[in-house]
Amino acid sequence: MSKRPAIVILVALFCLTCLAGKKEPDSPVMADVTARGRTLYEYDQAAWHATDAVQATNPPAAALGRYIARKSDTGWTVVFGHLNEHRDRFLIAYEATQVLSSQEFTVKKFDRAEEDTSFYLAAAKGIDAALADFVRQNRPYNVSVLPAPSNRLYVYVVPAQTDANIYPLGGDARYLFTQDGSTVLEKRQLHKTILENRGELPKGTTPQASFHTHVLSDVPEDTDVFFVLTRKPPMAEFIGTMNKKLYTVNPDGTILEGKL
Repeated sequence: MSKRPAIVILVALFCLTCLAGKKEPDSPVMADVTARGRTLYEYDQAAWHATDAVQATNPPAAALGRYIARKSDTGWTVVFGHLNEHRDRFLIAYEATQVLSSQEFTVKKFDRAEEDTSFYLAAAKGIDAALADFVRQNRPYNVSVLPAPSNRLYVYVVPAQTDANIYPLGGDARYLFTQDGSTVLEKRQLHKTILENRGELPKGTTPQASFHTHVLSDVPEDTDVFFVLTRKPPMAEFIGTMNKKLYTVNPDGTILEGKL
């Protein structure tokens, strides 16, 4: 990923001009990337609002530990807790369950920790292993765990947003773990550089899109979709690749493919 904020606006305008004269593909591509990016966004929103709901109950800080979210047919559940000493149980102190909307959660406190030996245990072990391997900068990161094919787990490590008006993009990775969260099967560095300064817009203008390049892969990544869905105001992101492809991640997370 190239960090050249001064030319981002000009390149984005160039991309808009190029695509304006082209017929877009009949259908989006990379539906699996879109699906994972959308679920990452939902995970982040669930963790955010569940944390707010739990914090409103004034819990002891030591009781919260790590948060882990999981989606079911009825919505998201986010648990807060920690591994036990033998690392064979995940001890749940609080559980926040989604109710009517994506922003509403009810909170249950366990006077005696609820012990989990399945998904939350595996997720917690995977998170610990990913964070031990990932080389981080001196800044906060968010970690998400999603189901992967064949009952395995994806663990994402992504720079956290620290300013309400700045949306970080890049410097992230995705790990593939075995079902029990004990073994890394694959590590995929999604982007190298963290981009936060998107360039200054001329006065009186409204942003329509932005642009970045990929050097680690020739396709959009899950966190590109997550970035587009998170950013406000909504706008498309153009992604140029080393094989001269130009992808457009639309504000709804769908991806179109073109050529530079």
